[in-house]
Amino acid sequence: MALNNDSPLALSAALTARTQQLCLGLEDGAADLLELVTPTTAELLHWWFGQDMVDARGGAAGGLNFHAGQKQAILNAIVAHEVLGASSLQDLYEQAAPDALLVGTRLVEVSQPKHAHPKYCFKMATGTGKTWVLQALLIWQLLNKNAALAEGLDNPRFTRHFMVVAPGLIVYERLLDAFCGRLIAGSASGERDFSQSDVKKFADLFIPEAHREAVFAFVRGNVCAKHEIGLKATGNGMIAITNWHLLAEGDAAADGDGIADVQALGADLPAHEVAAAVLPLAPGRATGNSLEVLDRRYARGNVLEYLAALPELMVFNDEAHHIHDFKREGEVTEVEWQKSLSRIAAPKGRRFLQVDFSATPYNDVGSGKNKKKLYFPHIVVDFDLKSAMRAGLVKSLVLDRRKEIGALPLDFKAERDERGNPALSEGQRVMLRAGLHKLRKLEKDFATLDPTRHPKMLVVCEDTTVSPLVAQFLTQQEGLHADEVMTIDSGKKAELGEKDWAPVRERLFNVDRHATPRVIVSVLMLREGFDVNNICVIVPLRSSQAQILLEQTIGRGLRLMWRDAEYHDLKRENRERIAAGQEPGSLLDVLSIVEHPAFQSFYDDLLTEGLVGTTGEDMDSASSTGDVMVAELREGFEPFDFGIPFILREADEEHHHTALDITALPAFTAMPLPQLAALLGQGDTFISQDLQSATLFGDYRVDGAVMNVAGYNDYLARLTRRISQALSEPLPKGNKIATHVAKPYLQVHTADLTGWLDDYIWTRLFQTDFNPLGQSHGTENWRLLLLQPVVEHITKVFALALLEAEDTHTTGQSEVHARLLSETPRLMVREAHSVEVGKCIYTRLGWPARNGGLEKAFIHWAQADSQVLAFCKISETRHPFARLRYVKEDGLPAFYSPDFLVRTGDAIYLVETKAQQQAIHPNVQRKLKAAVAWCERINALEPQHRQGLPWHYVLLGEDAVRQWQAKGSRLAELLAFARLRPAARADLQEQLI
Repeated sequence: MALNNDSPLALSAALTARTQQLCLGLEDGAADLLELVTPTTAELLHWWFGQDMVDARGGAAGGLNFHAGQKQAILNAIVAHEVLGASSLQDLYEQAAPDALLVGTRLVEVSQPKHAHPKYCFKMATGTGKTWVLQALLIWQLLNKNAALAEGLDNPRFTRHFMVVAPGLIVYERLLDAFCGRLIAGSASGERDFSQSDVKKFADLFIPEAHREAVFAFVRGNVCAKHEIGLKATGNGMIAITNWHLLAEGDAAADGDGIADVQALGADLPAHEVAAAVLPLAPGRATGNSLEVLDRRYARGNVLEYLAALPELMVFNDEAHHIHDFKREGEVTEVEWQKSLSRIAAPKGRRFLQVDFSATPYNDVGSGKNKKKLYFPHIVVDFDLKSAMRAGLVKSLVLDRRKEIGALPLDFKAERDERGNPALSEGQRVMLRAGLHKLRKLEKDFATLDPTRHPKMLVVCEDTTVSPLVAQFLTQQEGLHADEVMTIDSGKKAELGEKDWAPVRERLFNVDRHATPRVIVSVLMLREGFDVNNICVIVPLRSSQAQILLEQTIGRGLRLMWRDAEYHDLKRENRERIAAGQEPGSLLDVLSIVEHPAFQSFYDDLLTEGLVGTTGEDMDSASSTGDVMVAELREGFEPFDFGIPFILREADEEHHHTALDITALPAFTAMPLPQLAALLGQGDTFISQDLQSATLFGDYRVDGAVMNVAGYNDYLARLTRRISQALSEPLPKGNKIATHVAKPYLQVHTADLTGWLDDYIWTRLFQTDFNPLGQSHGTENWRLLLLQPVVEHITKVFALALLEAEDTHTTGQSEVHARLLSETPRLMVREAHSVEVGKCIYTRLGWPARNGGLEKAFIHWAQADSQVLAFCKISETRHPFARLRYVKEDGLPAFYSPDFLVRTGDAIYLVETKAQQQAIHPNVQRKLKAAVAWCERINALEPQHRQGLPWHYVLLGEDAVRQWQAKGSRLAELLAFARLRPAARADLQEQLI
């Protein structure tokens, strides 16, 4: 695809294209990128983006994984900084998009001193997880620096010194929460609960297990709040979190309009100026000279000196549009904290790394028809609002167009009398009433689905004199109580003081959890960093036509409120209807904006691209939740309930391992040794350099290998660790595992395993004696062991052999607990895709809107068959305990949920329905073996622990269902016929669940 060098985002497009080319095959571990980065980065890339790891965390469509926009941002940063090794912005352009430098004045711009270091800007829409990208990049830098120092190297590309800069108080507090956890209620010293931090909660995504303790220790010991920078003793690095005020030199925040002072030498000087020039600082809070203020003013200069003196530093600018240049009387001026960053960067060169995050990385320039966006030159990834909306990562947008707004010539700005006192205009009152009307409707409709979800309305006022008028209007004329309206302005904290601000802040950041406040009124304080999910209505009373302000305002309501998988179909249909120019079918995860005439051009752009819909009077009579219904437990549901047995404790199990019989293990016969040798490739290069050059001596790079090792002994150690980790079972978390208590580690001594592996390679692997330390076929023999077919063969052979060697003796009684489906009191179904049922604990059962025909047919058949006494469709989200564990084809553990539970007079069946082509997938077959083994274990229990019936597993293909139905057969007969019987080697799977 040809790149447009004239585009202001030319660098982003060129770098993304190059990165995507390097990342082909990344999910399967075969990308070129993996050979161009450090082993630590390669390990992180596999952990974050390897298909097996993504699947283990719930899959790309859900679960705990990076979405496509986050993934591209992380990869672009790694390619730009680690692969291309850009030392400045100009260097990055020359390597990634050289032709773009020839356009206009771009070369002059990127060669300025403020761009003379590695500098990257991520253009990511609000609500798409910029903080996760920030933390991933921090971990990438930290672990690489740790690895380099462990080898005695000083790699200038990586650092352990970080600073995260926020534009204001709210973003600052949010970043502290992300790194350190929330404040502990009642803590006098401001302690935080680290277990609630992003780093800890989402460690399964961010950090490979082997590095977690090191990362946790680093974060807990090295985070510095803004008042601790340069004062707190940190051990081996720093994560400084501050807002821009600390970096502003002098008292920039209080400089007024910035107009230079004018000296009038002939005029009398005011007495207070004479006193201030002669006398020391007057003490006291009233003069602004309390000890705390003086101490902060002194410390601010020390902080800049401390940061400038650091040998290296990586700065993350959150909401980085605040650092742009601005024009005054035709002269471009840098904001104060950009000057401070330039001063900090000056002595560091390429060891200063700047990463900027912003949903709106541009300046509005010009006016009227000449108005345009001037984008930052260092944007390296573009995941904009339109992309996020198409992917369903943020709410859909709709405009509320009321007939009365269109019909009346109203003024949408506040009215002011001759003294300048403001009053709400009639247009503003109409907009507020329209927003409140929508809010009340949402509250009523959402309560039928989930009474704990509380939609909110955000009102953005033109200035702080109008916000009290809005609150007064809502309480006195629209009937809201005082606690239902919350007014937050930029001076709120100063007005209340630190002690009184704390509960206000806590209430503000937890509005999702409580019914009040219902309406939040603000001017600019909440335009960024206000990360709540339940803003569903926005009333933009502010009349400024600056698009950047509008995008930031809308961004406050974009975060998803209804994230449950059961609503995905409905939300997808909404996006499709909006794209087709139709009204959405529901308002779940739809952000309603009461239309303001000042922003018509912005609305028109989105409307043209089919990304924003409109609602009118017709939506008033329709439900905000579309056709989503609540299927409650029916009266007298008990006879239709299912109790899934959980074996909590096996009765006195003793495990022993017998020594492996190496001679009985199968050899590798897929290809002969000469053919294996041919896979190694030609022209391997060995480079020896001084250690100061940061290059390792004797590092093999072997084409076709699955790991980089330094020799045969290193290979044995890594293979031992790979096999033992593949067979280790993580301890269960909560109720997420529907099997017996898992073993934390395979009970085999790794030294014994290494010895068995060594014997197998020497005597059995290739059906003849094989000396891995010798040479043949033009290469060292041990290098043949690195090839993927060989590694996979050894891993699979030993995994099965170790399981067979485990000898278990069980005595006594097992402790069993049954989890009832009725523990989930209700399901969410769609009226158009569900049916009333009479033999289920719920009043209705549903099926997917797409490709749900087989499940629909099964439900109708079960309801009509008198031999079916009870049945229920299992919801993966509502019945998380109804899951079985199995081992995938690649050897990694995974979970799955059967589709139905069915009870007849003779048995209880776990039923999985599959389209015909899916039924033969290798992983489906492995599920079968695991399910049969689970049923066998359950059937070995006493009858009272399994509802007095045997349990069986059934896999039904679509063809079988259609054929038996066409013959008029009963479902119960098909289930009895199709139930799976234990295979001869099902015990191999049984030992893994």
